[in-house]
Amino acid sequence: MVKVAVLGHGTVGSGVVELFQKNAKSITSRAGQEIEVKRILDIREFPDLPYADKFTKDFNEILNDPEISIVAEVMGGLSPAFDFTKSLLEHGKSVVTSNKELVAAKGAQLLAIAKEHNVNYFFEASVGGGIPIIRPMHQCLAANEITEVAGILNGTTNYILTKMIHESVPFDEALATAQQLGYAERNPAADVEGHDACRKICILASLAFGSHVYPHTVYTEGITKLTLDDVAYAENWGGVIKLIGRAKKLDNGKMYATVYPALLSSHSQLAGIDDVFNGILIRGNATGDVVFYGRGAGKFPTASAVVADMIDISKASSTSKSLSWKDSDADNVADYKEAPLQFYIRADLCGAAQPDIADAFGDVTWLSRPGQPADEVAFVTDIMTEYELDDKISTLGNKISVKSMIRVLDY
Repeated sequence: MVKVAVLGHGTVGSGVVELFQKNAKSITSRAGQEIEVKRILDIREFPDLPYADKFTKDFNEILNDPEISIVAEVMGGLSPAFDFTKSLLEHGKSVVTSNKELVAAKGAQLLAIAKEHNVNYFFEASVGGGIPIIRPMHQCLAANEITEVAGILNGTTNYILTKMIHESVPFDEALATAQQLGYAERNPAADVEGHDACRKICILASLAFGSHVYPHTVYTEGITKLTLDDVAYAENWGGVIKLIGRAKKLDNGKMYATVYPALLSSHSQLAGIDDVFNGILIRGNATGDVVFYGRGAGKFPTASAVVADMIDISKASSTSKSLSWKDSDADNVADYKEAPLQFYIRADLCGAAQPDIADAFGDVTWLSRPGQPADEVAFVTDIMTEYELDDKISTLGNKISVKSMIRVLDY
């Protein structure tokens, strides 16, 4: 029998305990032995639960219990989750987590500690909820050289954009609906400003390219400035706007790592992913593009990934050699403005005419929308760097006022 503990009895933690009870027979079959939840750490009390006797408020009861060999950290945040996880690994206990903030900030360090003590640190649930993505990347796609990772990594923002695209609901109203439905927090900044997606692309990029990507090195832009005008122009162009986290390997060993709204062709495999669903595209030199799709959050999808990691660890005899990456000096991310891209521009004319814009930008694709004001233009540029784009805009001086700029991606 394997005895485990759970740190935190919130949405995910309670789901983990419930899955162990609900699917006990199948979990035992897959693990090859029974797995029992011995302790649950939480500062609150739950006297009415059938497993109320398992709760403790003292972390040391778990840390110093020789029977407990695997611990699920589903508390979230950096403190005290980091100190708890570090101590557990140093005491020879494997840890699984759904804590994307911790993995994005401290993953390299914790993986090294796990290796040093011949235990495991697994985090399938930290990206994509119940979507299997971490394990396929370091096992199933191991024969590939992964050149690019990109995806819709946040269900809240995808729900908001879906309302804007398909129902012409303004951003503020779509956000309010998302909050009413429980998809968005009262303070939605982590989602709508792109920070949640940033942490997830850091984890995926670190695993794909082998060196730790720190969140502060990733250019991050949310969806708060998007308007229905931009959505209409995107439709005229033949596409949609999605919040995309991406990491692309470069020949010099560095990578582009970004999170921002992007214009995608309607033919893109990511363009049709709507509502609260996530989609993650892995581009390999042997497989080409592989897309993973499903619910990116939620009690049981996330808990499912946590429990699956615990089952895997219960069958492991040593540290996973494939689930790892090295620490970095944060110099592994290239300047995002050097990436050659096309750009969507929406601007007010302040004395300029379309020929002036054509002179500055060269070949452009002009866009239109219903109710377009006479002094408003929208267009998609040819391929250039963002530095070149800035230069071209500056040559027009006060003749135009740029209202929106969105990057165009080819997924």
